[in-house]
Amino acid sequence: MPDGKVLVTGSAGHLGEALMRALREAGHEAIGLDVLSSPFTTVRGSVTERALVRECLAGVRAVLHPATLHKPHMGSHGRQEFVDTNLTGTLALLEESAAAGVESFVFTSTTSAFGRALTPAAGEPAAWITEDVADVPRNIYGVTKAAAENVCELVSAEQGLPVVVLRTSRFFPEPDDRDDVRDDVRDAYPDGNVTANEFLYRRVDIEDVVSAHLRAMERAPSIGFGRYVISATTPFTPGDLQELRDGAGALVRRLFPDYEAEYARRGWRMFPGIERVYVNARARAELGWRPRYDFRRVLDALKADQDPRSPLAQTIGAKGYHAQTTGVYTSRE
Repeated sequence: MPDGKVLVTGSAGHLGEALMRALREAGHEAIGLDVLSSPFTTVRGSVTERALVRECLAGVRAVLHPATLHKPHMGSHGRQEFVDTNLTGTLALLEESAAAGVESFVFTSTTSAFGRALTPAAGEPAAWITEDVADVPRNIYGVTKAAAENVCELVSAEQGLPVVVLRTSRFFPEPDDRDDVRDDVRDAYPDGNVTANEFLYRRVDIEDVVSAHLRAMERAPSIGFGRYVISATTPFTPGDLQELRDGAGALVRRLFPDYEAEYARRGWRMFPGIERVYVNARARAELGWRPRYDFRRVLDALKADQDPRSPLAQTIGAKGYHAQTTGVYTSRE
């Protein structure tokens, strides 16, 4: 792992705080940069401010860059603001990091960059989502994150900056806000039920997200440039994809014979169908990443009447995205 200081952007945010906690616990000198004050923000400002970024990078050997405008900000920020923060800000941070001799740069991206590629047509099998799937972004959030990934690859190739891009799946506690999820479907599944189901195919615990970042920080100099899907390890295989789309419950019952009794005890249900599966095999193989939280672990915790979340997830809780509650998302309190 690179010696010296580590710069964490978005340090007041959900993942930023988690990274700051983990780095400090591991004995690293971590600098937190954010537009918001917080116990983990040491420098207040934006990644779009090049002079400030340059100052923050003095003596820094690794950069972890989760700062971003998220999908929930689409209701409060315009497209230009997304371009300014997610794309132009990332470019500034990359170029200044290369100039400062940073040895390791980790960019936090999102599986939302896959966009419409995540939703197969009616009658088709569930989508098997690896790093090789072509992006079809569905909104400005996905567009700017995918573009920022390409800028990461460009700067890495042209200026020799070691960069690892991590496409993270859902790790925040708020419920699904997709436009194609009807209110009656949301009402039919308690939040805990939805979260547990998602560990089969599209969710990851924040503790595992943090460990992926730390592994990426360590491995970036030897990788040069890499892009990885970060999600809980799925129990499914490509041979399961048609059955997943048509009747997920029967497949999950065969893989986890004890799940139905626990779900029945809680009044929970499995989704009738699953439309995509995130595959983390490349991250495990090339980063040496070992995620600890999956559906089996969640189910065992539920059976023992324990909180299935990691201690880190419980400590951080919900961070929010706005000064006031917006839709299904929490406010910053």
